[in-house]
Amino acid sequence: MVDGSLENGGEVEILLEKFDPTAVVAEPLPPVVTSNDKANDREIVLGRNVHTTCLTVTEPDVDDEFTGDKDAYMASVLARYRKTLLERTKCHLGYPYNLDFDYGALAQLQHFSINNLGDPFIESNYGVHSRQFEVGVLDWFARLWEIERSEYWGYITNCGTEGNLHGILVGREVFPDGILYASQESHYSVFKAARMYRMECVKVGTLVSGEIDCADFKVKLLANKDKPAIINVNIGTTVKGAVDDLDLVIQTLEENGFNHDRFYIHCDGALFGLMMPFVKRAPKVTFKKPIGSVSVSGHKFVGCPMPCGVQITRLEHINALSRNVEYLASRDATIMGSRNGHAPIFLWYTLNKKGYKGFQKEVQKCLRNAHYLKGRLHAAGISAMLNELSSTVVFERPLDEEFVRRWQLACQGNIAHVVVMPNVTIEKLDDFLNELVEKRLSWYQDGEVKPPCIAADIGSEGCHCTLHK
Repeated sequence: MVDGSLENGGEVEILLEKFDPTAVVAEPLPPVVTSNDKANDREIVLGRNVHTTCLTVTEPDVDDEFTGDKDAYMASVLARYRKTLLERTKCHLGYPYNLDFDYGALAQLQHFSINNLGDPFIESNYGVHSRQFEVGVLDWFARLWEIERSEYWGYITNCGTEGNLHGILVGREVFPDGILYASQESHYSVFKAARMYRMECVKVGTLVSGEIDCADFKVKLLANKDKPAIINVNIGTTVKGAVDDLDLVIQTLEENGFNHDRFYIHCDGALFGLMMPFVKRAPKVTFKKPIGSVSVSGHKFVGCPMPCGVQITRLEHINALSRNVEYLASRDATIMGSRNGHAPIFLWYTLNKKGYKGFQKEVQKCLRNAHYLKGRLHAAGISAMLNELSSTVVFERPLDEEFVRRWQLACQGNIAHVVVMPNVTIEKLDDFLNELVEKRLSWYQDGEVKPPCIAADIGSEGCHCTLHK
């Protein structure tokens, strides 16, 4: 288990970074386009219209087979694109993707169209699949979340959102008249699911930390006591990395007349669902508790070049979803049809290489470096917050949108965040901090514009505005 506190007397060990892209000339950032063409309007900041920079598909010239001009052109485009990827990867802090991976050993498989369509536990007529890898990965996560092989069903999804769509769909099939409850800081895919399935959805308030407010949850439950409850529990919210108190959610349900046969809980563990088992004193996400499903993203903490995820639910719930498909000679309870057969191999490869001990070390590194970042921000007089079980550091939104785009920060209102992942080193955090401090001096030097007060977002304790200093 891992302790999220600082070690060695508060000093943070500088860890070497395996991924070290070579320096290239940075391409100038495109101008920011806002929703109403006002550069200072920060309600919704849109990126540049991609049609202005798209790479047009053109027909080969008649003599291209002999001249090779088209091949040379495409090679130059790809070389420039690779340079852009290297540069943008160096300044990537706001989104929860582990970019520290090496899958060179799997390049030999790129020539195969590997498709895991249908149920992963039943082989179909399509023989070019990776079900043996997929089920191995699912078994690994089933052990992590403490459910017997004979009692679970799951599959490797195309992304974290698909896991939420599936988990909530299972809940809806178990309770067709159930009401979906989700905190206001839940991922947008939860509310997308409610719209797609035409479910009644009740938003629950949150504490300043971002976790669900169970007092408000109780009020909302009692207002709809005659209908079953389908609850989305966040194992790490998108913006603040807050972890909902699963035990308190269950207690609130039980104390207000909702027996286990009247509620279904889906746990959205997109990022922290894989980190929490390795955090000391963290509450357990386990099927030994009355939960219905858990999902995580595979391309986040694990690290994978293509988006993917893992969804695990109880086998007893799946019969309502499962349909036999004759031409596949299989059955299907998944959301999508064709599924990426390469993703399970990538996940299997990493799980085998790292194992529990490897993930434990990476979790420890992320938590330690997140504490370092929060400490440096506070030392510089910058408002910041870090939830106890999180590696997501929330701080005041930078005034300059070009700075936001350069470091690819995720922003909401007056706050932004950095998600400290295994590829984020102390050196990278120092580069970011030094640039932020320098830029910030110029943003607020005249005294007319002041840093925002974000006490409403993070609490007064972490706010360093003029009012709360």
